[in-house]
Amino acid sequence: MKLILRFTILLLIITQPTFAQNYLIPKYEFRAVWVATVYNIDWPKTQTDTPEKQREDFIKITEFYNTMNFNAVIAQIRTAGDVFYPSKYEPWARYLTGKEGQAPEPFYDPTKFMVEETHKQGLEFHAWFNPYRATMTLDTTKLAPNHPFYQHRDWMIKYGPKYYFNPGLPEVQQYAINVIMEAVNQYDLDAVHFDDYFYPYKVKDEFFNDTLAYKKYGKKFKNIEDWRRDNIDQFVKKMSEAIKKVKPDVKFGISPFGVWRNREKDPLGSDTKAGQTCYDDLYADPISWIKNGWIDYIIPQAYWSIGFEPASYSKLTEWWASQPYEVALYMGQGPYKVNNNADKSWENPEQISNQVVFNRLLPKVKGSAFFSAKSLIDNPLNVAYHLKTNVFSKPALVPVHSRDKDKPLPNAPIFQKIKKRRKATTLTWKVEKNNNNRYFLIYKIPKDTPVDLEKATYLFTKIPYQAEKSEYEFTDFEPKAHKNYKYIITVVDKFHLESKGVLSK
Repeated sequence: MKLILRFTILLLIITQPTFAQNYLIPKYEFRAVWVATVYNIDWPKTQTDTPEKQREDFIKITEFYNTMNFNAVIAQIRTAGDVFYPSKYEPWARYLTGKEGQAPEPFYDPTKFMVEETHKQGLEFHAWFNPYRATMTLDTTKLAPNHPFYQHRDWMIKYGPKYYFNPGLPEVQQYAINVIMEAVNQYDLDAVHFDDYFYPYKVKDEFFNDTLAYKKYGKKFKNIEDWRRDNIDQFVKKMSEAIKKVKPDVKFGISPFGVWRNREKDPLGSDTKAGQTCYDDLYADPISWIKNGWIDYIIPQAYWSIGFEPASYSKLTEWWASQPYEVALYMGQGPYKVNNNADKSWENPEQISNQVVFNRLLPKVKGSAFFSAKSLIDNPLNVAYHLKTNVFSKPALVPVHSRDKDKPLPNAPIFQKIKKRRKATTLTWKVEKNNNNRYFLIYKIPKDTPVDLEKATYLFTKIPYQAEKSEYEFTDFEPKAHKNYKYIITVVDKFHLESKGVLSK
């Protein structure tokens, strides 16, 4: 019966755009965007950009996504044995200056800057690391002398057009943890994030030659495949433990390839026909990670359209939502395919919005992440417009982690005054300074309506918190709005806990 109901609603979504527009918008919903730095996909735009231009362009990204009512940025700060911060382990990434190992000039710390600017917009910053990709090509002549390829040649495996760290070596696992923990210790991160690159995607007629490591460390396993999966399991487990030991408030999330296993291979798998899968080809078992609670959230990359025969977005989303484990589930969506794919479904400007609405039909799904930043900024078929005016028309709070629900609420703002004018209404307020504060929410409620802050119905706007400010002001330019509405102001902290509201006088 539930399946029939969802199918009926899905038809309404596809055939009646206004249905999606009027569908209930949740108050708590993860809305993230991936900012890819490898190959300068999203940022910096080129390897010759000055530090000043790099900063300007990143601010534009955060401002755009804040305006779009997103609430998180997942920024790539380690692409392939190189990093976007000063490190004792690895060289500066070439995507910053055009030369690996060369620091920005004049100097600045890109990761420190990105974290601070993201927080200024009231957004979370998730630091995205690629743990096992060592190079992007086989040409090693442009690598810096302190690149791990030269420092630890025995860790490297040539496979296809790249070199990879050997995940089967305990010292490689610990090295990756050291690199990542260096950033965790140094910056005010909201989360550590991995994508789908563990063991590499398979290359036809090539073998990932880790047999020596298997002979040394894999004796208790019946085959090399099980050993490889255990290598990734142990790495994820140890990474989780390392983060929680030092900064228990920093979340740990992974975005695996969207298909765990095809049903034809495993009756527990999804009704899909993917050419490669997490479990069988990448030797990554995300079900193990969520079953054991090693990660705080998972974002399966379901970059297909609703109804796509080999791997339908709706079928995959339902499959992931059916897993009986209490880890936050967000879905990875692919706006980069809009008007740019052989699947004609991507010529529908509502495809991404429809996927968001489908997510909301499943209580287990708590939000989305979108690949990648430039896809919505470039705005093919006005897809950003459809998102903003439709399913993301109101701000949303990141869902509160279970471990944070019992933390004390932030102190409520102090309302100062309301200036009532014929063409505008201006609110002024203060708040006690607190480094955990992130932003304010303003609710605009019809005067004869009871106050209810549990839903997003009357959420009006979001104002970033600024530690250096003592007083805040916001103007609503609706003529004579003060005659018809009352305003409630709250403050939200880094844990996404919301204060009690203060009513305009």
